[in-house]
Amino acid sequence: MIDSGCTAEWHPSAYIRHGLGRTVLDYLIITNADQDHLSDLAGLAAQSVYVKTLTRNRHPPPDVLRAMKQQSGGVTDDMEQYLALHSTYTVDATEPFDLHMGGITLKTFANPYPLFQNTNDLSLVAFIQYSAFKIVFPGDLEEAGWLALLQRPEFCAALRGVNVFVASHHGRENGYCEPVFAHCHPQVVVTSDKSIIHDTQLMTPIYRQRVLDHENGVLVANTGERRHVLTTRRDGHILFRVNDNNYTVETEKQG
Repeated sequence: MIDSGCTAEWHPSAYIRHGLGRTVLDYLIITNADQDHLSDLAGLAAQSVYVKTLTRNRHPPPDVLRAMKQQSGGVTDDMEQYLALHSTYTVDATEPFDLHMGGITLKTFANPYPLFQNTNDLSLVAFIQYSAFKIVFPGDLEEAGWLALLQRPEFCAALRGVNVFVASHHGRENGYCEPVFAHCHPQVVVTSDKSIIHDTQLMTPIYRQRVLDHENGVLVANTGERRHVLTTRRDGHILFRVNDNNYTVETEKQG
């Protein structure tokens, strides 16, 4: 599972425990240590779902992160749970992600503390790949954080071949970094957003320009539309079905 965000109607903890009938979450990847990325983390504990392996940026240390959160509005129950996990999962995983995932691979990158002292630029950037399909989840990384990671050749190499680019910081302007697209040429950009908050919708035309190397975008199977940018606000749940040769896209809403 990538992040543990929830809505009033849907909680991943309840789905895992009652929908899937599982009490163990094999891999939890947290891309950003802010409430919207953690909002059902306490729910996992309440549902007695055990997190077997946690992947996140190990920076900053728990005491520094707690102080940062206390200064910016307080420590929620979900943040308390994250801090507990952050303090506990301190050694490398005995069963790395790639070992049991049937060919699905994970590569992660993150900036260090104290080079960066805000949670956005300390986001974990996660690349998930299967066969020729690659998707990147950059958390809430802002331009300065992007530029620092672009100094690393292995990060630039990971950007190549990305099909699906999840817009950083829910599509806000401060999550956009144009030099990224010298290395990354996605077929579609996905924005996880909602009603107009923090001007998240204003960047859609800019992101659309970044995918025009693929002038036909992607075909949404259940609507027949070809799209360059998908948003949870307009499209609802977005489903990618991946096989050995290609992938298909379906959206909850019909247009």
